[in-house]
Amino acid sequence: MNPNTTHYLNIFLGGGAIILQAVSIICLFLLFFGTKKNKFFFYLEKHFLVIGFLISLLASLFSLVYSEIVNFAPCYLCWYQRVFMFPLVFIFAVALWDKDKKIIRYTLPLLCVGFLISVYQNFMYYFGEGTAPCDASGVSCYQRLVSEFGGYISIPMLSLTAFFALLVLTLLVHFGQKGKEV
Repeated sequence: MNPNTTHYLNIFLGGGAIILQAVSIICLFLLFFGTKKNKFFFYLEKHFLVIGFLISLLASLFSLVYSEIVNFAPCYLCWYQRVFMFPLVFIFAVALWDKDKKIIRYTLPLLCVGFLISVYQNFMYYFGEGTAPCDASGVSCYQRLVSEFGGYISIPMLSLTAFFALLVLTLLVHFGQKGKEV
């Protein structure tokens, strides 16, 4: 893939990540400070499985695009995150097929572990001066392969955004369903 195409892909994914981050933060804000009965929550609860499936599918596909088409080899932390993201595609797909919205028991452990690995990788990527978890001898977090929007968007940030959005979405629907049972 030529550098211009890669740059436009990075801009596209970076813009989408920023939008997804903003929507996730708005969802958290509404969950804690808003009313539980509004059209936005109703929409998310109704389309939870489709949204979760699409986020996990796109995160998995674009991680494969970066490694297999753009030829950015993933570091070992990226591989660990893939281990926790790839099964989510199938879990959301089966739940979508069966219309089963009670999948928090299956998704939450994967989301939490993947999210924590991603938080660690992002912390080391942005603030770990010279102490990146991957050494610079091979595939490394030191290599800034994607750096858009002033360096804010990187491959670790894209992964963190996907895990964060799925975690927020899952918790939002879970607590929304608990509120209905009372």
